[in-house]
Amino acid sequence: MPRKYPIEKVRNIGIIAHIDAGKTTVSERVLFYTGVSHKIGEVHTGDTVMDWMEQERERGITITSAATTAFWIPTYHKGNKAHEHSINLIDTPGHIDFTVEVKRSLRVLDGAVVVFDGVAGVEPQSETNWRYADEYKVPRICFINKLDRMGANFKKSFQSILDRLTPSAIPIQLPIGLEGDFRGIVDLLRNKAYAFEGEHGENIVEIQIPDDMKSDVETYRHDLIEKIVDNDDVLMANYLEGKEPSLEELQRILREAVIANKIVPVLCGSALKNKGVQFMLDCVIEYLPAPTDLPPVKGINLKTGADVFRSASDDEPFSALAFKIATDPYVGTLAYFRNYSGVLKRGSYVLNSAKNGQERIGRVVRMHANDREEVEEIYAGEIAAIVGLKNTTTGDTLCDIDQALVLEKITFPEPVIGIRIEPKTKADQEKMGMALHRLAEEDPTFRVAGDIETGETIISGMGELHLEVLVDRMKREFNVEANVGRPQVAYRETIMAEAEGEGKYIKQSGGRGQYGHARVRVRPLERGAGFVFLDEVKGGAIPKEFISAVQKGVREALDKGILAGYTMVDVEVTVYDGSYHEVDSSEAAFKIAGSMAFQEAAKRAKPVILEPIEKIQIIVPMDFLGEVTGNVNSKRGMIESLSDRPGLKVVDAKVPLSELFGYATELRSMSQGRGSFTMEFDHYEPTPNNIAQLIIEGKKR
Repeated sequence: MPRKYPIEKVRNIGIIAHIDAGKTTVSERVLFYTGVSHKIGEVHTGDTVMDWMEQERERGITITSAATTAFWIPTYHKGNKAHEHSINLIDTPGHIDFTVEVKRSLRVLDGAVVVFDGVAGVEPQSETNWRYADEYKVPRICFINKLDRMGANFKKSFQSILDRLTPSAIPIQLPIGLEGDFRGIVDLLRNKAYAFEGEHGENIVEIQIPDDMKSDVETYRHDLIEKIVDNDDVLMANYLEGKEPSLEELQRILREAVIANKIVPVLCGSALKNKGVQFMLDCVIEYLPAPTDLPPVKGINLKTGADVFRSASDDEPFSALAFKIATDPYVGTLAYFRNYSGVLKRGSYVLNSAKNGQERIGRVVRMHANDREEVEEIYAGEIAAIVGLKNTTTGDTLCDIDQALVLEKITFPEPVIGIRIEPKTKADQEKMGMALHRLAEEDPTFRVAGDIETGETIISGMGELHLEVLVDRMKREFNVEANVGRPQVAYRETIMAEAEGEGKYIKQSGGRGQYGHARVRVRPLERGAGFVFLDEVKGGAIPKEFISAVQKGVREALDKGILAGYTMVDVEVTVYDGSYHEVDSSEAAFKIAGSMAFQEAAKRAKPVILEPIEKIQIIVPMDFLGEVTGNVNSKRGMIESLSDRPGLKVVDAKVPLSELFGYATELRSMSQGRGSFTMEFDHYEPTPNNIAQLIIEGKKR
């Protein structure tokens, strides 16, 4: 079957935002206007297409990113099928506990629409998502939503984007009226005003620019044109001579600048009141890149280790990245993938280069949230899912068997919170293991581990809500009833100084003995550096074949920690000397010697316990500010800033995670139920001595 849309007419975009900025509402309007759905779903009534999980509909938040494909003809070409484009859309969660969904989606998308609440402007999760988009160099456009709400302020929200995210943002639209009076939009490039009529705002009508806005429009339009022509010497020269560029020239240069991440256009509207979403879709097509507008994707040749580049073309060898694994109750395991080059046909064989094994492509489906459409082949630049792959996990590369390469993997944040979990009955025991395994395959920020000392199962994740949803899914999808313990913080250990240690393991028994002897030096690394092992043994004091055994021993000791049994991080270990015995030395002996040497060195190197610190934003009415800030200070918190929103105070602070369990209830009682907060992991830092002592004693008990 030939390609329906040329690759230049394909857009892969994500909708990203802070929780409650209106991403899902925007996505639902997109589906309605593009004709994918014939009824507008609403978050508050629990009938959205994109939030299809029961847990999402009950809580009114997005938990898992949903993908769909829609088709759009830009408003200014209405009815002309030649201008129709295909848009692969991913609606991502805004809650920090599900940040993995945003990160893996941005890794495979070509562009993003960042949605902001017109009252709040930039919020904590908007900053985190923006950082992820920067990391993957994703071109984006901003949509300031909810301009119909009380307290909405377009200029203030735009200023917060300039101050906190990027100086490259520039409005290409202005709202006509605000709050209850919000009635239309001025398109600055075309210098025209529009209103939205009809039951669902589907009729776009040109109106006069209001007289009281004319000077504002002139100023903003002048700034916009200056910012655009700044990216082209010829246009700039003409503009300085007084010649205004044509609309086509301005759009062409603006498109190039957006794709190069030099300009971020800012749009406005209210998705709930059906205003501005069609123009946002136009901008997706006009300014965000097609797969061919971006540089070829870079991979590494498995045989030679050299860099390989694949262009977005159907004629290149096949290469794709599996960015999400999901369990579907009707078809089993689904592997969502982004096809970077070549064509994937049903029934063919591909190589999973990360696992070095072949996979047969049984069924290929296009996803529409939780509905599936069977297709025969998927072309370059498209996003789809494969049913029933055996060994593929998140971040694996799928490629042509004869042209093996591996694409850059996705890095995920480490879990910060854990809880004990046990099956309620004997019958649940076996099912629980399988359910946890399936859920961990889907979500790389969810870990399952056994506590060696107590024999209990510990599950870890990004927050209380994250684990609560996973336990709920276990009950509903796998019919496993489980008891869960109190949440526990995922502490870490590290060292603060350099030190040396020696490990000697000598065991004599009848016959052959055991002999291993190693000397190591340890030194601290900066936060997030992980574990580095160096070999500086001179003159064969330890034979090469035993160095890896020393490393294994050190790794095992790292996992057990020194103070309270938590994993040690950010440590460099150098093995520099030792000795061996011609007959008695063995791998096992050197492994034990390496472990002993590391433990001795680490004990001398000022070991400390690290605790996760959360970035927290609290929003409360003015009357409760004193009590809330006092409470933050009592939790060992550091208040970083206080700011205003209409009738509210916003407190930004950093607080240890261990102090924040049950904070939602505390805040409600302090603020008569009128306060709200969001939090996300920020960094690890050493715990004060008195707290560290309590942690160590608690662990011993």
